[in-house]
Amino acid sequence: MAPSSPGSAHLTRRRLFQLSAGLPVLATAACGSTPDSPAPNPAAPKPDGALGANFNADPDTMGWDELRRSGTKWVRGFTAMPDLDKHDAAENPTIKKLRQAADRQYGTVLSLKFPYFPDSRKPIPRPGTPAMQADLARVGKVLPAVMDKVDILVIGNEPFIECPQSDWNNGALNEFYETVAAHVIKQRKGKTVLYMGALNNLEDPQWTGTGTERWMAYVRDTPEIEGTDLHPHVGAPDQVRAFLDYTLPRLGGKKFLVTEFSLVQLWKKHLADRISAEYAGKYHVPKDTKVWQVIRNALHQPFPQARWDDFLRTSPWFENNKGFLTDQMTKFRATGKLALAAYGIDQGIAALNGGDFGPDTPPWLLNSVFARATVQKNPDGTAAPNYAWLDEFTVLQNH
Repeated sequence: MAPSSPGSAHLTRRRLFQLSAGLPVLATAACGSTPDSPAPNPAAPKPDGALGANFNADPDTMGWDELRRSGTKWVRGFTAMPDLDKHDAAENPTIKKLRQAADRQYGTVLSLKFPYFPDSRKPIPRPGTPAMQADLARVGKVLPAVMDKVDILVIGNEPFIECPQSDWNNGALNEFYETVAAHVIKQRKGKTVLYMGALNNLEDPQWTGTGTERWMAYVRDTPEIEGTDLHPHVGAPDQVRAFLDYTLPRLGGKKFLVTEFSLVQLWKKHLADRISAEYAGKYHVPKDTKVWQVIRNALHQPFPQARWDDFLRTSPWFENNKGFLTDQMTKFRATGKLALAAYGIDQGIAALNGGDFGPDTPPWLLNSVFARATVQKNPDGTAAPNYAWLDEFTVLQNH
């Protein structure tokens, strides 16, 4: 693909891929269109094995153009609850973006994040304490802005990561989230359905115990809760299976979400690897250049599409796993229990401010469908795709 026309060659390849799969060809944005143009998405059906776009807490890095080009019908983000102390809930950036998406007939998912660890290193609040009342007051601010406006509300983001380990199995974590859930259930109305979320690191036995058992029992036995969320960020594709093996027997008749999943831990293992000889020779860079150095250089001065593609294509640890998205969606859907999964749509704010990228930086930016931070924009000003994921993501919408 010629560096001067990254968009046209990729579009041709994507068009052929869609035609071979029997899908309608998606139109790209016309020259001069903007990411905020208001053309609506077709209404999203109730999720049953759907794949959506996740922007985490970075709504400004996701444009409507990207959603149209990828064919997605669902959008997911999270908001940290202390941010509700700063402004009205309807003006919270994540909530505002999701409400805009709902107006454009996208399905929407909001996760409520309670960051008690490691952000503040405070113990998770106990019911009846002033700290618990403060969190319930924040939830009370959110609910009028989202109830019957977002389709799915996830109570929690990553609870076991976001509280001290000492509170995992002593009942404190469960009491906190059950108290929040009861508060939400009492005020629930309209179409919004509730999930509890999300479990992490289930491939590691240290992350399961009485806390996760009580979590799943609450999900299973509470009629107003539709299911649980999972976040498999793993170091090998087969580790995702542990999340299903743990969760499915404990779900009863409920369903599960996977609002985040990736191979970020695998990518991180290879940041200190040397680049391939092919890449070094083609782009005249020293043979002992490390993977993380290439990424840092791309963040400082975004690459042409062809160069970024060559970097990832000639990295066996990436190239050999570029089917991850399709493989995992196939497994999730085969359970018959998946409501919705969501995959990172674009490189986030941390990537856009990536001057400090180093050998220990989590390389989230390798996961995303689009590569706003590391690849030069298309000639029409739209974000370029991130090599491996756009074709698969688009085809996977057909379910």
